[in-house]
Amino acid sequence: MTDKTQQIMQTIGRAIAKYRQASGLTQAQLAEILDMSNDAISRMERGKTVPTVLRLVELSEIFHCDVADLLTDSSNRTMDQARSLERLLDRLESHERAEFLALAERLIKWRTDN
Repeated sequence: MTDKTQQIMQTIGRAIAKYRQASGLTQAQLAEILDMSNDAISRMERGKTVPTVLRLVELSEIFHCDVADLLTDSSNRTMDQARSLERLLDRLESHERAEFLALAERLIKWRTDN
């Protein structure tokens, strides 16, 4: 298995764990919903196994997210991170978005100045 493949599997696993936790589910509860073992959920979240496309669809329905979110949410690619930020910004009022952007600008300026 290539490093790139392992990285993708871990990215998907981190996203699944994040969405599961945000949904307030334990691994055992998710395993029961999916008719899987707790160990299978654990391996998936650790990136040791990769879910099938059909399983990703099931997970997206359980977590009320897009399948694409499970594939890109933990990615280090700039475009994927921008998509994640967009989803976060959508939850905020316009004045809160402005504050968030100002904070991000200050952080980047501080980082580039140091």
